[in-house]
Amino acid sequence: MSKTGVPADVEHTAGGSGEPFPRASSAVDGSGGSSSQASTIAPRPMRADAQRNYQRLLDAAVTVFAEHGADDASLEEIARRAGVGIGTLYRHFPTRQALLEAVYRDQVDGMRAKADELLESDSPSEALAEWLRALSAFSSTKRSLTAALLETLGKDSELLSACSAVIYGAADELLIRAKEAGAVRPDADGRDLMRLVHAVNIAAQHTPTDPGQRDRLIGIILDGLKPQG
Repeated sequence: MSKTGVPADVEHTAGGSGEPFPRASSAVDGSGGSSSQASTIAPRPMRADAQRNYQRLLDAAVTVFAEHGADDASLEEIARRAGVGIGTLYRHFPTRQALLEAVYRDQVDGMRAKADELLESDSPSEALAEWLRALSAFSSTKRSLTAALLETLGKDSELLSACSAVIYGAADELLIRAKEAGAVRPDADGRDLMRLVHAVNIAAQHTPTDPGQRDRLIGIILDGLKPQG
């Protein structure tokens, strides 16, 4: 199960908020989008072979969405790359929307799992740096996926709000640990940090011929996080 509390990126500029991830509302009453009942009902346990096929489909979908966009990706191509029939895909994901939501949740859970692993590492500063680089890469690959979900669900949907809380929570935990170790300036703020990573992704999108730019800009952010004086 996912850390979001629903069956298991993100760059967001819709609505003029400029937030890298849609922030959770104080209350979600269902009016913000068309989130399905599947987002609040726990799925039945799957057999081992069904679980393997489910994960293969998610992994294949991530690749195909990155190559062709979430709206234009062929479900038949996703099934082919996963090594299963199209019927198997539809048994797991009856609609394209169901697949989009599942991929999004899975990717967010992966970022949370990576944060949990890094929270146990010896170097808090290196842990934060590694996670920020992973977040930047994650955000760049799921741009079209996020746009598709925002169009169908709305930024205040239960799914996007819950996933946003997971990402912001992971960032805060890693940042606090680095602060406590004296590796990061005390006035560093998690919300500001997420906006900076978001800005890096926007810059990288506009200069696709400079593949090294993303890492350089993340390096500048990390240098700016170091204690002053």
